[in-house]
Amino acid sequence: MTELLVTPKSVDHIETLIYRGADAFVIGEQKFGLRLAGEFDREAMKEAVEMIHAHGKKAYAAVNGIFHNYHLNALEDYIQFLHEIKVDRIIFGDPAVVMYVKEQANPIPLNWDAETLVTNYFQCNYWGKRGAKRAVLARELSLDEILHIKENADVEIEVQVHGMTCMFQSKRMLLGNYFTFQERQMKIQRDEETENDLLLYDEERENQYPVFEDYNGTHIMSPNDICLIEELEPLFEAGIDSIKIDGVLHSEEYINECTEQYREAIDLYNDDPESYEDQKFFLLDAIEKIQPAHRPFDEGFLFKHTVY
Repeated sequence: MTELLVTPKSVDHIETLIYRGADAFVIGEQKFGLRLAGEFDREAMKEAVEMIHAHGKKAYAAVNGIFHNYHLNALEDYIQFLHEIKVDRIIFGDPAVVMYVKEQANPIPLNWDAETLVTNYFQCNYWGKRGAKRAVLARELSLDEILHIKENADVEIEVQVHGMTCMFQSKRMLLGNYFTFQERQMKIQRDEETENDLLLYDEERENQYPVFEDYNGTHIMSPNDICLIEELEPLFEAGIDSIKIDGVLHSEEYINECTEQYREAIDLYNDDPESYEDQKFFLLDAIEKIQPAHRPFDEGFLFKHTVY
Protein backbone atom coordinates (compact mmCIF):
# COMPACT_ATOMS: atom_id res chain seq x y z
CA MET A 1 0.00 0.00 0.00
CA THR A 2 1.19 3.50 -0.83
CA GLU A 3 2.54 5.38 2.18
CA LEU A 4 1.10 8.79 3.09
CA LEU A 5 3.99 10.98 4.23
CA VAL A 6 3.36 14.33 5.92
CA THR A 7 5.29 17.20 7.49
CA PRO A 8 4.08 18.05 11.01
CA LYS A 9 4.67 21.37 12.75
CA SER A 10 4.99 20.10 16.33
CA VAL A 11 4.77 17.03 18.55
CA ASP A 12 1.13 17.78 19.34
CA HIS A 13 0.42 18.15 15.64
CA ILE A 14 1.77 14.64 15.03
CA GLU A 15 -0.93 13.19 17.26
CA THR A 16 -3.60 14.96 15.20
CA LEU A 17 -2.11 13.79 11.92
CA ILE A 18 -1.98 10.19 13.15
CA TYR A 19 -5.72 10.44 13.75
CA ARG A 20 -6.18 11.96 10.27
CA GLY A 21 -4.47 8.97 8.63
CA ALA A 22 -0.78 9.77 8.11
CA ASP A 23 1.61 6.82 7.83
CA ALA A 24 4.96 8.57 8.20
CA PHE A 25 6.39 11.92 9.30
CA VAL A 26 9.32 14.13 8.30
CA ILE A 27 10.82 15.73 11.41
CA GLY A 28 14.12 17.36 12.31
CA GLU A 29 16.13 20.47 13.14
CA GLN A 30 16.50 23.18 10.54
CA LYS A 31 20.29 23.25 11.01
CA PHE A 32 20.36 19.76 9.45
CA GLY A 33 17.19 19.58 7.32
CA LEU A 34 15.89 21.80 4.53
CA ARG A 35 12.58 23.67 4.60
CA LEU A 36 10.94 21.89 7.50
CA ALA A 37 7.31 22.62 8.34
CA GLY A 38 8.18 22.56 12.05
CA GLU A 39 11.29 22.76 14.21
CA PHE A 40 12.04 19.74 16.41
CA ASP A 41 14.91 20.04 18.88
CA ARG A 42 16.43 16.89 20.36
CA GLU A 43 13.92 16.62 23.18
CA ALA A 44 11.03 17.04 20.74
CA MET A 45 12.61 14.54 18.34
CA LYS A 46 12.80 11.92 21.06
CA GLU A 47 9.22 12.55 22.15
CA ALA A 48 7.98 12.54 18.56
CA VAL A 49 9.67 9.25 17.67
CA GLU A 50 8.24 7.57 20.76
CA MET A 51 4.73 8.77 19.91
CA ILE A 52 5.01 7.80 16.25
CA HIS A 53 6.28 4.32 17.05
CA ALA A 54 3.63 3.81 19.74
CA HIS A 55 1.02 4.17 16.97
CA GLY A 56 2.84 1.89 14.55
CA LYS A 57 3.87 4.75 12.25
CA LYS A 58 7.29 5.79 10.91
CA ALA A 59 9.59 8.71 11.73
CA TYR A 60 11.95 10.08 9.08
CA ALA A 61 14.68 12.48 10.19
CA ALA A 62 15.56 15.25 7.71
CA VAL A 63 19.34 15.56 7.35
CA ASN A 64 19.31 16.82 3.77
CA GLY A 65 21.05 20.13 4.33
CA ILE A 66 24.12 21.42 2.49
CA PHE A 67 27.10 20.84 4.77
CA HIS A 68 30.51 22.50 4.94
CA ASN A 69 33.60 21.25 6.77
CA TYR A 70 32.73 23.21 9.91
CA HIS A 71 29.37 21.39 10.09
CA LEU A 72 30.86 17.91 10.16
CA ASN A 73 31.46 17.45 13.90
CA ALA A 74 27.90 18.50 14.69
CA LEU A 75 26.60 16.32 11.87
CA GLU A 76 28.43 13.26 13.17
CA ASP A 77 27.02 13.81 16.65
CA TYR A 78 23.50 14.27 15.25
CA ILE A 79 23.71 11.02 13.27
CA GLN A 80 24.71 9.25 16.49
CA PHE A 81 21.73 10.82 18.26
CA LEU A 82 19.31 9.67 15.54
CA HIS A 83 20.55 6.11 15.98
CA GLU A 84 20.03 6.37 19.72
CA ILE A 85 16.38 7.41 19.36
CA LYS A 86 15.91 4.90 16.52
CA VAL A 87 14.31 6.91 13.74
CA ASP A 88 13.13 4.73 10.86
CA ARG A 89 14.87 6.56 8.04
CA ILE A 90 17.38 9.36 7.56
CA ILE A 91 16.74 11.70 4.63
CA PHE A 92 20.00 12.84 3.02
CA GLY A 93 21.43 14.67 0.05
CA ASP A 94 25.08 14.92 1.11
CA PRO A 95 27.43 11.88 0.95
CA ALA A 96 28.85 12.94 4.34
CA VAL A 97 25.64 11.63 5.90
CA VAL A 98 26.18 8.25 4.22
CA MET A 99 29.72 8.01 5.57
CA TYR A 100 28.67 8.76 9.15
CA VAL A 101 25.71 6.39 8.99
CA LYS A 102 27.95 3.57 7.75
CA GLU A 103 30.09 3.95 10.87
CA GLN A 104 27.16 2.92 13.06
CA ALA A 105 26.79 -0.66 14.33
CA ASN A 106 23.24 -0.91 12.94
CA PRO A 107 22.96 1.72 10.19
CA ILE A 108 19.56 3.32 9.74
CA PRO A 109 18.20 3.02 6.17
CA LEU A 110 18.51 6.15 4.04
CA ASN A 111 16.15 8.12 1.83
CA TRP A 112 18.03 9.99 -0.90
CA ASP A 113 16.64 13.50 -1.41
CA ALA A 114 18.87 15.78 -3.46
CA GLU A 115 16.02 18.00 -4.68
CA THR A 116 16.27 18.81 -8.42
CA LEU A 117 19.10 16.31 -8.97
CA VAL A 118 16.98 13.15 -8.67
CA THR A 119 16.00 12.79 -12.30
CA ASN A 120 16.85 9.27 -13.53
CA TYR A 121 16.86 5.69 -12.30
CA PHE A 122 20.64 5.23 -12.59
CA GLN A 123 21.04 7.91 -9.91
CA CYS A 124 18.50 6.14 -7.72
CA ASN A 125 20.19 2.78 -8.12
CA TYR A 126 23.66 4.27 -7.59
CA TRP A 127 22.67 5.50 -4.14
CA GLY A 128 20.70 2.32 -3.57
CA LYS A 129 23.98 0.41 -3.71
CA ARG A 130 25.37 2.77 -1.08
CA GLY A 131 22.68 2.40 1.54
CA ALA A 132 19.65 4.27 0.23
CA LYS A 133 16.35 2.42 0.41
CA ARG A 134 14.36 5.21 -1.24
CA ALA A 135 14.76 8.03 -3.75
CA VAL A 136 12.73 11.23 -3.47
CA LEU A 137 12.13 12.30 -7.07
CA ALA A 138 12.65 15.84 -8.32
CA ARG A 139 9.44 17.86 -8.48
CA GLU A 140 10.24 18.88 -12.07
CA LEU A 141 9.56 15.44 -13.59
CA SER A 142 6.67 14.55 -15.87
CA LEU A 143 4.40 11.59 -15.21
CA ASP A 144 6.10 9.57 -17.95
CA GLU A 145 9.50 10.21 -16.39
CA ILE A 146 8.23 9.24 -12.94
CA LEU A 147 6.74 5.99 -14.22
CA HIS A 148 9.89 5.13 -16.18
CA ILE A 149 12.05 5.67 -13.11
CA LYS A 150 9.75 3.53 -10.97
CA GLU A 151 9.82 0.74 -13.54
CA ASN A 152 13.61 0.62 -13.52
CA ALA A 153 14.51 1.59 -9.96
CA ASP A 154 15.79 -0.91 -7.41
CA VAL A 155 14.74 1.35 -4.51
CA GLU A 156 11.49 2.76 -3.20
CA ILE A 157 10.19 5.87 -4.96
CA GLU A 158 8.66 8.91 -3.25
CA VAL A 159 6.71 11.64 -5.06
CA GLN A 160 5.42 14.95 -3.73
CA VAL A 161 1.72 15.26 -4.55
CA HIS A 162 0.71 18.38 -2.64
CA GLY A 163 2.14 21.68 -1.45
CA MET A 164 4.53 24.37 -2.57
CA THR A 165 7.99 23.77 -4.00
CA CYS A 166 11.24 25.67 -3.72
CA MET A 167 12.20 27.69 -6.80
CA PHE A 168 15.41 29.19 -5.44
CA GLN A 169 17.63 28.86 -2.38
CA SER A 170 20.59 30.93 -1.27
CA LYS A 171 22.65 30.31 1.84
CA ARG A 172 22.71 34.09 2.29
CA MET A 173 19.89 35.95 4.03
CA LEU A 174 18.69 37.64 0.85
CA LEU A 175 14.98 38.28 1.38
CA GLY A 176 13.76 40.68 -1.30
CA ASN A 177 17.22 41.17 -2.81
CA TYR A 178 16.84 37.95 -4.82
CA PHE A 179 15.53 39.91 -7.79
CA THR A 180 18.13 42.70 -7.80
CA PHE A 181 19.95 41.09 -10.71
CA GLN A 182 16.83 41.37 -12.87
CA GLU A 183 15.99 44.42 -14.98
CA ARG A 184 13.30 45.44 -12.54
CA GLN A 185 12.59 45.05 -8.86
CA MET A 186 9.69 43.06 -7.51
CA LYS A 187 7.71 44.57 -4.70
CA ILE A 188 7.76 43.05 -1.24
CA GLN A 189 4.21 42.62 -0.01
CA ARG A 190 3.08 41.73 3.50
CA ASP A 191 -0.20 39.89 3.96
CA GLU A 192 -1.41 39.71 7.54
CA GLU A 193 -4.03 37.08 6.65
CA THR A 194 -1.47 34.49 5.61
CA GLU A 195 0.84 32.51 7.83
CA ASN A 196 3.82 33.47 5.69
CA ASP A 197 3.53 37.27 5.68
CA LEU A 198 6.39 38.03 3.31
CA LEU A 199 5.65 37.74 -0.41
CA LEU A 200 7.46 38.85 -3.54
CA TYR A 201 4.79 40.29 -5.82
CA ASP A 202 5.21 39.99 -9.60
CA GLU A 203 2.82 42.61 -10.97
CA GLU A 204 3.26 41.49 -14.58
CA ARG A 205 2.13 37.91 -13.92
CA GLU A 206 0.17 38.66 -10.75
CA ASN A 207 2.15 35.97 -8.93
CA GLN A 208 2.99 36.08 -5.23
CA TYR A 209 6.12 34.16 -4.21
CA PRO A 210 6.39 33.24 -0.52
CA VAL A 211 9.79 33.99 1.00
CA PHE A 212 11.20 32.72 4.25
CA GLU A 213 14.55 32.47 5.94
CA ASP A 214 15.92 29.78 8.22
CA TYR A 215 19.30 28.44 9.27
CA ASN A 216 19.92 27.32 5.68
CA GLY A 217 19.40 30.76 4.16
CA THR A 218 16.66 32.27 2.00
CA HIS A 219 14.07 30.27 0.12
CA ILE A 220 11.83 31.58 -2.69
CA MET A 221 8.82 29.30 -3.05
CA SER A 222 6.45 28.61 -5.93
CA PRO A 223 3.40 30.88 -6.37
CA ASN A 224 1.13 27.83 -6.81
CA ASP A 225 0.54 24.68 -4.80
CA ILE A 226 0.87 21.29 -6.42
CA CYS A 227 -2.38 19.34 -6.03
CA LEU A 228 -2.51 15.87 -7.55
CA ILE A 229 -5.43 14.41 -5.63
CA GLU A 230 -7.32 13.92 -8.92
CA GLU A 231 -4.32 12.39 -10.68
CA LEU A 232 -3.21 9.66 -8.28
CA GLU A 233 -4.40 6.60 -10.17
CA PRO A 234 -1.32 6.21 -12.44
CA LEU A 235 0.95 6.62 -9.40
CA PHE A 236 -1.00 3.96 -7.51
CA GLU A 237 -1.01 1.63 -10.52
CA ALA A 238 2.74 1.98 -10.88
CA GLY A 239 3.26 1.09 -7.23
CA ILE A 240 4.78 4.42 -6.14
CA ASP A 241 5.86 3.67 -2.59
CA SER A 242 5.18 7.01 -0.92
CA ILE A 243 3.26 10.19 -1.68
CA LYS A 244 4.16 13.33 0.26
CA ILE A 245 2.16 16.32 1.41
CA ASP A 246 4.58 19.18 2.03
CA GLY A 247 3.05 21.56 4.54
CA VAL A 248 5.84 24.12 4.71
CA LEU A 249 4.38 27.63 5.23
CA HIS A 250 0.86 26.23 5.61
CA SER A 251 -1.20 26.11 8.81
CA GLU A 252 -1.80 23.02 10.91
CA GLU A 253 -5.47 23.12 9.91
CA TYR A 254 -4.55 23.10 6.24
CA ILE A 255 -2.16 20.16 6.64
CA ASN A 256 -4.80 18.29 8.65
CA GLU A 257 -7.44 18.64 5.94
CA CYS A 258 -5.07 17.65 3.14
CA THR A 259 -3.93 14.62 5.11
CA GLU A 260 -7.52 13.49 5.65
CA GLN A 261 -8.46 13.86 1.98
CA TYR A 262 -5.37 12.09 0.62
CA ARG A 263 -5.90 9.31 3.19
CA GLU A 264 -9.40 8.93 1.82
CA ALA A 265 -8.03 8.83 -1.75
CA ILE A 266 -5.61 6.02 -0.90
CA ASP A 267 -8.26 4.02 0.92
CA LEU A 268 -10.84 4.47 -1.83
CA TYR A 269 -8.41 3.28 -4.47
CA ASN A 270 -7.34 0.27 -2.41
CA ASP A 271 -10.96 -0.72 -1.83
CA ASP A 272 -12.05 -0.15 -5.43
CA PRO A 273 -10.28 1.99 -8.05
CA GLU A 274 -13.65 2.98 -9.52
CA SER A 275 -14.68 4.41 -6.16
CA TYR A 276 -11.65 6.69 -6.22
CA GLU A 277 -12.53 7.85 -9.75
CA ASP A 278 -16.10 8.62 -8.65
CA GLN A 279 -15.16 10.45 -5.44
CA LYS A 280 -11.91 12.25 -6.23
CA PHE A 281 -13.66 15.47 -7.27
CA PHE A 282 -15.30 15.73 -3.85
CA LEU A 283 -11.91 15.23 -2.21
CA LEU A 284 -10.58 18.17 -4.22
CA ASP A 285 -13.56 20.31 -3.25
CA ALA A 286 -12.78 19.84 0.45
CA ILE A 287 -9.23 21.14 -0.05
CA GLU A 288 -10.28 23.97 -2.36
CA LYS A 289 -12.51 25.35 0.41
CA ILE A 290 -9.46 26.04 2.59
CA GLN A 291 -6.95 26.90 -0.13
CA PRO A 292 -5.46 30.43 0.27
CA ALA A 293 -6.95 32.72 -2.36
CA HIS A 294 -3.55 33.94 -3.56
CA ARG A 295 -2.25 30.38 -4.16
CA PRO A 296 -3.97 28.61 -7.08
CA PHE A 297 -3.54 24.87 -7.65
CA ASP A 298 -1.60 23.33 -10.49
CA GLU A 299 -0.32 19.88 -11.45
CA GLY A 300 3.34 20.83 -11.30
CA PHE A 301 5.24 19.23 -14.16
CA LEU A 302 3.17 16.05 -14.23
CA PHE A 303 1.89 16.68 -17.74
CA LYS A 304 4.64 18.91 -19.11
CA HIS A 305 8.39 18.85 -19.46
CA THR A 306 10.75 21.22 -17.70
CA VAL A 307 12.25 23.88 -19.96
CA TYR A 308 15.75 24.85 -18.81
